[in-house]
Amino acid sequence: MANENFPREERIVTPENFNNVFQNPIRAASPYLTVLAKDSGLTFPRLGLIVPKKALKHATSRNRVKRLIRENFRKSKQTLEKLDIVFIAKIGIDKLSNEELDILITKLCKTISRRYKK
Repeated sequence: MANENFPREERIVTPENFNNVFQNPIRAASPYLTVLAKDSGLTFPRLGLIVPKKALKHATSRNRVKRLIRENFRKSKQTLEKLDIVFIAKIGIDKLSNEELDILITKLCKTISRRYKK
């Protein structure tokens, strides 16, 4: 069985790490979610989340989006490229169902992976 935990070293937590991803990233976007990625030089992918109050007013909505992104990341991290990946939520993402959001996250991750291999 694959290791599906999410330890601290697989998270992007410091402003320096976020700023590194923001400088000249690989991009993929939809009307509800933007994904930025950059080679980290590590042997595993890392995840960063930005879910602003401006996009989602209620904490329960922000927590649901973050939980679904983290869950998708944990389940697919074995197949992801060794990148620092930052997901940025946009206004209207709370209108998507859990299944729609999961499909969108998977699609954007595949797009990032394809663009990284070029």
